Amino acid sequence: MSGLTAGAVTDAAALVLEHEPVAPDQVVAGAPATGYAELDDASGVGVWEMTPGAMSDVEADEVFVVLAGAATVEFVRPALPSIELVPGSVVRLAEGMETVWTVRETLRKVYIVG
Repeated sequence: MSGLTAGAVTDAAALVLEHEPVAPDQVVAGAPATGYAELDDASGVGVWEMTPGAMSDVEADEVFVVLAGAATVEFVRPALPSIELVPGSVVRLAEGMETVWTVRETLRKVYIVG
């Protein structure tokens, strides 16, 4: 999508996302898949979703709000306490953080990168 339209609504919860399996070197448990849609390239706004399972990741600098699902994020580097994600959770991640995402119920979030 090239951009959000001023004064218009985008239903991030209802967007249909195409999923792809997580790369084998990132899979920690199960067979998770992810999908995303960039809503506005210029502002770095998008929707991301992960199905149940666990994967490792290296994060971008972003803020996100969970729309649906349940998950735990473990912080490997830097070592920080794990967090629980539920609808309404707002989280900031810093570029380069190494994490493990364990999704119990398909997780969908709206993110802003940058």
